[in-house]
This record gives sequence, C-alpha cells and structure tokens, in this order.
Amino acid sequence: MRDFPLPLALTARLSPVVVLAAAGWALSSGPSTTPAAEHKEAAKTGTQSATAPATTAQSKSYSSAPSPCGSVTTATIKSLVPGAKTAGKEIKSTDEKLRRTCSWNALHGYDYRWLDVSYEVMNSDETGQKTYKERIADKSGGGAVPGLGDEGYSVVNLTTEDKQQTREGVVISRVGNVLVAITYNGSDFENKKAPSTDEINKGAIKAAKEAVAALRGGKAG
Repeated sequence: MRDFPLPLALTARLSPVVVLAAAGWALSSGPSTTPAAEHKEAAKTGTQSATAPATTAQSKSYSSAPSPCGSVTTATIKSLVPGAKTAGKEIKSTDEKLRRTCSWNALHGYDYRWLDVSYEVMNSDETGQKTYKERIADKSGGGAVPGLGDEGYSVVNLTTEDKQQTREGVVISRVGNVLVAITYNGSDFENKKAPSTDEINKGAIKAAKEAVAALRGGKAG
C-alpha cells in the first residue's frame, strides 16, 4: 500500500493539543458581609440587622467530569475509528475537574477517522446555559438534537484542501453545568472523498449519547 500524506488540516490535528488554562472558570468569592453595627440605618432606628444582604445561590449540578476515555464503549470506538487503540489518549489539562478531553484517531487502509470527546465544567447551571448558546451560535447551519442531555445541537461541514475532502461533525450537549462536546471527522485518501454527512452525523451523535450517559452515571451527590 502506498503512503498517502495527510492534508495539512489533518496533520495539524495530530500535533500536540494545548488545553487552555481554566483559571478563568474558577468560582469567584461572594461579597463580604458588613457587620450590622456599621449600618447607618440600623443605628438610626436602633434595630440591628441579623445578617447582611445575601446573594442568591446558583445551582451547580456537577463538580467534576468523568474520564473521557472511558465515556464511549469499546464497540463504538471500533465502529467509528477502525484500527484505533480503544483506550484512547487523554489530553493533558491544567485542571481535570474543569476540563477533560480524550482523542482517538487511526488510518485504516485508506480511511482516516478522528474522534474527540470533551467535558467542560462550568461554575453554575446558568453559566452552562449561557456558554452553550454562545457555542452553538458560533457553529451555525446545524440543528437541535432532541433528547440529548438538557440541550443538544449537531452540525456537519465539508472542507476541501489539495483536492482532498474532509467531513467533520460537531455535537454539543449541555447537561446541567457541563458541556459535552464531540468532534468526529473522516477522509478517504484513495478516492479523496469524504464520508457521507449521514455517517458522520450519526457517528458523532452516537458518541455524544454515550458521553452524556457516562456523565449522568457519575453524577455527584
């Protein structure tokens, strides 16, 4: 079998992935309580406040993410990424409680496939909702995936570089304060065509459903 050079877009994906620092995701401390004795109004009325004004607590369904490399079944990995090591490779993160990603990729004959599974933990369910809307707004052209987490979205795009097609599907789901993101793409280096939209979309959604189930199965009490 002849060796086929990978397109630049795919070669770039094989380079080490640097995960962004998660310092910005840390919870900020709430406002300090002012002693009642220092309240001028309390001094005027002679009535002392029992407590300072409290902020409304935001709900947070999950405090951490499960292992992404164990979130998809072996059977699914063999089906979606033939020839890949089923154990996957977890990308090093600055804080595994906030973000975890696992990747599988392989060239099987002339067919190349790549799969990423990522969990991103937000500081509240409300932040998760806001971030989810921002993410799907950046990936227009797709549609909702009913029954996938609290919210689900899928989009598939085709790119061509040096006459080589690559089709990539992205599925984003929100479960409470966690975003579950799937990236699945493929190319055929013999005929330079890409897998069908249906194949890529169904594969990405299948992986997303398993990743969501893994998260819910490990829900913090």
